[in-house]
Amino acid sequence: MPYIVRVRKEFQSAHFLTDYHGKPEPLHGHTWMIEVFIKADKLDKGGMGYDFVEIDKFLDEILPNYKCMNDIYDFSPSAENLAKYFYYKIKEKYPSLQKVVVWETKYGGAEYYE
Repeated sequence: MPYIVRVRKEFQSAHFLTDYHGKPEPLHGHTWMIEVFIKADKLDKGGMGYDFVEIDKFLDEILPNYKCMNDIYDFSPSAENLAKYFYYKIKEKYPSLQKVVVWETKYGGAEYYE
């Protein structure tokens, strides 16, 4: 029976929206939240599918904490584009990744999966 290991992590980043004409268009920041869902078909001897701490450390390496994302990425850093980008980045290390959810606020976010 498969398990889904879930890890959430907050990060602070700024962005501005391109090709959008409304209040959030100019540079602004958020406390973002990323959630990753990794399928584990079996558990190790300790009863774990994946180590939460290991996943958390990996997220520390790839998340743009305290940065302006428009300066880093060659795409518009919307929640949708970030979910897709992080999905493929995380899947390189965790091939059984099921989906990634990126929350721009506590009320709005986007998920990406295949």
